[in-house]
Amino acid sequence: MIAAKIREHAVAKSQYSFKTAVELSKALRNKQVSAVELAEDAIGRIERHDGKVNAVCVRDFERGLAATRAADAAIAHGEHRPLLGIPMTVKESYNVAGLPTTWGFLPHKDFVATEDALSIQRVKDAGGVILGKTNVPVGLADWQSYNEIYGTTNNPYDLGRTPGGSSGGSSAALAAGYGALSLGSDIGGSLRVPAFHCGVYAHKPTFALLPSRGHTAPPAPPIIYERDLAVTGPMARGAADLSLLFDVMAVPDPLDAGKAYRLDLPAARHAGLKDFRILVIDTDPVLPTDKAVRGSIDKLASHLDKAGAKISRSSPLLPDFAASSRLYMRMLLSFLAATFPPEVYAGACAAAAALPAGDTSLQAERLRGIALSHRDWVQATVARSRLRAMARAVQIVRRGDLPDHANAGLSARSCARPGAAADFDRRCAARLHRPARLARHRDPARPAFDRDSDRLCARRIAGRRADRRPLARGPHPAQARRADRARVRRLRAAEDV
Repeated sequence: MIAAKIREHAVAKSQYSFKTAVELSKALRNKQVSAVELAEDAIGRIERHDGKVNAVCVRDFERGLAATRAADAAIAHGEHRPLLGIPMTVKESYNVAGLPTTWGFLPHKDFVATEDALSIQRVKDAGGVILGKTNVPVGLADWQSYNEIYGTTNNPYDLGRTPGGSSGGSSAALAAGYGALSLGSDIGGSLRVPAFHCGVYAHKPTFALLPSRGHTAPPAPPIIYERDLAVTGPMARGAADLSLLFDVMAVPDPLDAGKAYRLDLPAARHAGLKDFRILVIDTDPVLPTDKAVRGSIDKLASHLDKAGAKISRSSPLLPDFAASSRLYMRMLLSFLAATFPPEVYAGACAAAAALPAGDTSLQAERLRGIALSHRDWVQATVARSRLRAMARAVQIVRRGDLPDHANAGLSARSCARPGAAADFDRRCAARLHRPARLARHRDPARPAFDRDSDRLCARRIAGRRADRRPLARGPHPAQARRADRARVRRLRAAEDV
């Protein structure tokens, strides 16, 4: 019945399928399109294409269409909310009342959430229209998106390749035109890696900036507890959309911070690229960068230089990347190992005990992290605090006018080749990245499911691989809360470079 209605009322030629949320919001306010039409267009694309992509694992079309009708009525009465009438998806790991939340765990395939996660509640209050939930790997613990409940999600650009993980279903949905926004999460690249693979945008916020209540593995109750390193964050097809969704989500949890606590993020210090000094890091001592990625970084740096930005290639303020990578691995696996089955944990501890003292490989550090004692974890936390102090010192220097330091960065560490552990310098200076922006026009790089309509390609910004697949990346984490806004502002300024 829904499919018949969509065929009858669909927006001609999917003209809004790949617009940004900001563009859709403007079209809705100007009465150029209705919220119902936008949702029907996205639903139509899901029904036509998702049999091959398998991005949307849980559909919620009926409630989504009901929300669009309410949105159209609100718009008709002059109401304006940040996401009013915008179709979107959310990662399967978020609780949505009445829908299953499994995190890919087969024993919990019948678990149904009874209340919305706090971020979902805020999206709905802002007028967002949730059409479904997107696929994940088991336990959100991989750079692909497969589980026994929902199967494998494929990359819309090449169905034989992965869209990344663990927010791979969301990145594939955005790349395929299944809505303008999505919600994801990240602890070891789960926002940034899928953005890299699918040519979309993602932002990994400062730790604890966005509330995570209700982003909880089943059958655990949606209570507040601190998950070291783990964050939730926005995903989109445009830099301005990241800011839009981020502002909806970034309100302190009243059950945690109290009702009086307010978040007030300062504005970005600069609005134009010509005002930025950008540090380019195109190699790494632990994670080698392949030729295609390094070439694209250099090409982007050249474009930024032509746009007036001041480019430098070195800085004495950077930490030891090899040491910070090893520290990150220990802390990450210490956190993840808390939920390992007893036999797996015991085997890893035995392997860690047998490691030679001089083995500093990332694999060895992962094993040491699993077996980390509380005493060792406290020492690792002190080391992390030193990196944070270094980042704060970088922020202070950036406010000066020293020519040998940068107030933004472009790093190879966020776009290492697939299969390499990437992006561990989590406590360094803020970095600028330029993800490919999706546009709807004819190009040899259209998604594999595309034939005669709904063509999609990635606009050239930082370059393409030889096989024409997107070479894109998601924003890198920044440490100062100011940088959460500043980085999005830089992305917006760079969109036409």
